[in-house]
Amino acid sequence: MAGAAVFAGPAKSLAQDNSKSGMMFYIGTYTDGSDSKGIYRCELDPKSGQLENYALAGVSVNPSFVTLTPDGNYLLAVQEKNTAVGNTQGYIESFAVDKSTGNLKAINKEPSGGADPCFVSVNPEGFALTANYSSGSVGLFRLNGDGTISKALYVSQHEGHGPNVNRQKGPHAHSSYFGPGGKRIFAADLGTDDVYVYRLDADNGKLVPCKTPKIPMAPGAGPRHIAFGPNGQNMYVISEMGCTVTRVAMKDDGGFDVKESVSTLPKGYDGENTCAEIAISPDGKYLYASNRGLDNIVIFSIDPQSGKLTEKGTEGVRGKTPRNFTLSPDGKFVLVANQNSNNIVAFRRNPETGMLTYTSEIKAPKPVCLLFR
Repeated sequence: MAGAAVFAGPAKSLAQDNSKSGMMFYIGTYTDGSDSKGIYRCELDPKSGQLENYALAGVSVNPSFVTLTPDGNYLLAVQEKNTAVGNTQGYIESFAVDKSTGNLKAINKEPSGGADPCFVSVNPEGFALTANYSSGSVGLFRLNGDGTISKALYVSQHEGHGPNVNRQKGPHAHSSYFGPGGKRIFAADLGTDDVYVYRLDADNGKLVPCKTPKIPMAPGAGPRHIAFGPNGQNMYVISEMGCTVTRVAMKDDGGFDVKESVSTLPKGYDGENTCAEIAISPDGKYLYASNRGLDNIVIFSIDPQSGKLTEKGTEGVRGKTPRNFTLSPDGKFVLVANQNSNNIVAFRRNPETGMLTYTSEIKAPKPVCLLFR
């Protein structure tokens, strides 16, 4: 499909220059059952590690995951609807970013292609992906040059189930990424225990299964999110129910080798816990993973040759249910969104050891996604 907009260019440097005191970031929230009005903005002081200038950036309904175009001009959010109250169709929404203030102006929204969208991503060519959790599908969209989001170009419906009768009766797409180099798309499905692999047919606006269409995870693991290692040689998959991080070697011929899995739990731990987010430091030396239940961040070092992980320690998040966390663009801080204690906590990161030290926190209603500009 010709004519897609191009949104290339570094957004972060512009945002850092225009923010009042340091690094601005957005906060996606749940508005159902909370005082939240939508998407908030806040700033991290890069010297002190203090969080400040918290304010509402844009009104939205359950904007549980947000992303920016590479040029920083537009923000996309999902509207995650609650199927428990009869809403079966979610939405993807587009906002224009005021770079001087960080405020958001709603442009338009379109159905996400399924129920309960919980993830959105965008590539430099303006194609966007949603992951629709309850319906187990991935939607493909185009962001136009004026910032409007198109109707769904294509929806790929996943099929199958896992062994967990309570959580895996059907597919549950939890994330969808444009992979390294942009040639392939990876979608983690908690319900089927697979990572689906597509290529983007830009001319026809379709998702086409690759030669290896799925990468299987352990039965009952529930893959949730993905991080890509340095040079694109390894992919790391965090599994929500299995509480593991699995390394997948990405071969030169386009295939994959599923390697070792490491636990995020202490030896002998048999309490309740689920994993949520995964991220790799900008220097590629450390990987971080969040535990909900233990309510901590697990810190792993990455072997520079093999990509294998070695646990180095943990850090409590000073709250409940760390849904999402993010590293600052310079890699010096980690911010954690604690969904069920309504707070965001900032930690300074030691680049040599990977360890975290508390610096500050703020109150925020049902925070579930953090995104630096």
